[in-house]
Amino acid sequence: MKRKVLQLIGSFHQGGSELQAVQLARLLHDSGRYQLHVACLDPGGVLREEINRLGIGEIPEFRLTSFYDRNAVNQLRRFSRLLREREIDIIQTHDFYTNVFGMAAGRLARVPARIAARRETSGWRTSAQKFVERAAYSMAHAVVANAEAVRDQLIKEGVGRDKIAVIYNGLDYKRVTPDAQLSRQEKLALLGLPQADGRRFITIVANLRHAVKDHSMFLRAARRVREAVPQACFVIAGEGPLIDDVRAFAGQLGLDHNLFFLGRCEHVAELLSISDVCVLSSKAEGFSNAILEYMAASRPAVVTDVGGAREAVIEGESGFLVRACDDEQMGARIITLLLDPQKSLSMGRRARAIVEEKFSLQVQLERTERLYDRLLACATHAIPETINTARQEGV
Repeated sequence: MKRKVLQLIGSFHQGGSELQAVQLARLLHDSGRYQLHVACLDPGGVLREEINRLGIGEIPEFRLTSFYDRNAVNQLRRFSRLLREREIDIIQTHDFYTNVFGMAAGRLARVPARIAARRETSGWRTSAQKFVERAAYSMAHAVVANAEAVRDQLIKEGVGRDKIAVIYNGLDYKRVTPDAQLSRQEKLALLGLPQADGRRFITIVANLRHAVKDHSMFLRAARRVREAVPQACFVIAGEGPLIDDVRAFAGQLGLDHNLFFLGRCEHVAELLSISDVCVLSSKAEGFSNAILEYMAASRPAVVTDVGGAREAVIEGESGFLVRACDDEQMGARIITLLLDPQKSLSMGRRARAIVEEKFSLQVQLERTERLYDRLLACATHAIPETINTARQEGV
């Protein structure tokens, strides 16, 4: 009989954690080794359709307004009851809210294997949130970190080394494979970008919900690039409440006519295919999906040296790493790539090869299944809840 695994997903909006959660659910479903169940806190978002296509039936939702009200208690009881009724063997969560809610419910329901997650290093959570999340980790049998840098941060915060498993994000090549029948001009039209000859596009794919993404640094670097390369244009793909502030700052820098906001981009593959250089300017990250997409699309990338960036980008070989908040260094690296097309091409090719070697979906699935097998074996033999995933599994 197949063991039952439940993926608890915060929402189906197009964020990094949500993309990875939905992708993992699909991988597990297609592998056929486990009986997949999915539940969510918020049923909204464009990724819901991908889960619906799996045909796994009802996706129960457990809406929260707070962790500290009567509704939270009622939802916790509902979810715990569902876990018992469905006899779930493994529950896996993917972000702060699902960690806290899912690990508490999993413990109440005595789920044999409980797996939480950490996807960022620092700069995201308040002290109160960190305290609550540490309590969630104490109820987990394992915590999946998506980079060595994230693992190191967890250890600094007091999570046992033996409880942490590093499993890198996998990259779905379909997201970065453009329609081969479209010409460059047709791609530009699809994206709503100007089609004048000679334009050079520098792109950042990052949400506008968190100041930690530091779009201001990107814009300061953009002004430096424009001074050296007049054909340079800049594209921001992402949505969120900070967009008005970013627009206003771009206006102050005189970038109004050379900066394009795409909002939530439905055509990431086409966007990357017409981009000359791709950028990430974050002050903090865990392991960025955007960097993997840039690399898989064979684009040279200039990214801040935060989180797990250097676990993917080899400095000077598959891209450039720059200091956080250093727009002068970022601008100089972008200019280097724009003025040296051969270097850009070779960097992009090396970047693609690294993704194929290290960040494939198959590797992600294999490491996840090894983690599941180890935890279930330990539960069966009544081994204590601290699992030596990092050393024994090779993940």
